[in-house]
Amino acid sequence: MKLFFATLLLMLIAYNPAYSQCKSFRVNDRGDTLNCIDNTDQKQGKWINHYDQLRGEPGFEEEGVYKNNLKEGKWRKYDLNGFLIAIENYRWGNKDGTQQYFYQGEITREESWRAIDPEKKYDTVDVPDVYDQYKVTRKVVKVESYSLKEGVWKYYRPGSLSIIKTETYVLDKLQIPRNEFANNTDTTTKAPVKKVIPAQVKEFEKKNSGKKAIKYKDGSVGF
Repeated sequence: MKLFFATLLLMLIAYNPAYSQCKSFRVNDRGDTLNCIDNTDQKQGKWINHYDQLRGEPGFEEEGVYKNNLKEGKWRKYDLNGFLIAIENYRWGNKDGTQQYFYQGEITREESWRAIDPEKKYDTVDVPDVYDQYKVTRKVVKVESYSLKEGVWKYYRPGSLSIIKTETYVLDKLQIPRNEFANNTDTTTKAPVKKVIPAQVKEFEKKNSGKKAIKYKDGSVGF
């Protein structure tokens, strides 16, 4: 029996290019090749990574695709009870595009990232004007980080799809909405309101200046 399975495995390796390209791998119940390490010691294809709880940090499992040792495309992350906790997108091994995070099946946060080719020291990017959706400026930027916060971040009220806060980033920098900026930098002060004294009262005060105080009615009602 052992000889039969060994022969079958050799036949699979011979007829399946994915096996022949892997120095080590495993096969799941559906016959998919997982966790392939090629002859150059690079991770390739579908992978499942398992991380146990460590130093108070909860453990998790993640599944997705590696290309030449770098994460590529959509990756899903689950807690050790099997609940989805994140859907992340990668390019060149860095976060790119929309990232979603969940708690007990409910979305709590949505992030937006831009990945930059790690082979480049400089990159040309389109920078949208946060105040004018039709205005875009092309800039050459020095690559200091290969994954930048870019776009709108959304924070959701737990247990609902209502958004409680949004943030907008351009090239990793938080943008301050124009109305907030104006409110924060408004240093103008209102002129003091001058009390208007009727001419009759002024004349009365002029005639009785220096005399003993005399009570008079100004038309107001007191209680």
